[in-house]
Amino acid sequence: MNLNNIKASLRKVASLIRKQAYNHDDGSAIFRIQAFFIDNIKLTTNTVISGFLPIGSEIDLRPMLSDLSEDNHIITLPCVAGDNMPLLFRRWQLGDPLIKESFGTMAPADNAIEHIPDILLVPMLAFDEQGYRLGYGGGFYDRSLEKIRLLKKTIAIGIAYGEQQVNHIPRDNHDQPLDMIITDEGIISP
Repeated sequence: MNLNNIKASLRKVASLIRKQAYNHDDGSAIFRIQAFFIDNIKLTTNTVISGFLPIGSEIDLRPMLSDLSEDNHIITLPCVAGDNMPLLFRRWQLGDPLIKESFGTMAPADNAIEHIPDILLVPMLAFDEQGYRLGYGGGFYDRSLEKIRLLKKTIAIGIAYGEQQVNHIPRDNHDQPLDMIITDEGIISP
């Protein structure tokens, strides 16, 4: 079985596991994740933090992003620039208008200011303790991380439920490792 088929099979299982974790979440997971983030990540004024808006059973970061915005940090959301291209990151605050993108995601309008994130919060289906993640298969975050890491020092942090951890994520040389993963159960630092 080739790598794409292996990942496709793992995505199906990982999606079910994340959905179960989501269904058991009483809404407190994001506040535990936020506490781990605040206690362990050094922030300076105007740190550019890219979050994401939830799709399906992803953890909803909006309460955390709103608090970070109120603490004078610049919040951005990923925007799809095109197939096989890195993401763009545009400024966003709770209440700003959003546009629907091709993958069912919502993003800031084209006229929102672009920033290069200092901290990139990344969604996922599964992760391993080496810092590799299983996404949806589009490669957008891998291309984006590769590009951003050439431009500046950035911290890529996966956000997930603890139940999403697996022993090993199959990978190739295009897969970019995360610097850490923050779950509702704690921090994994590869």
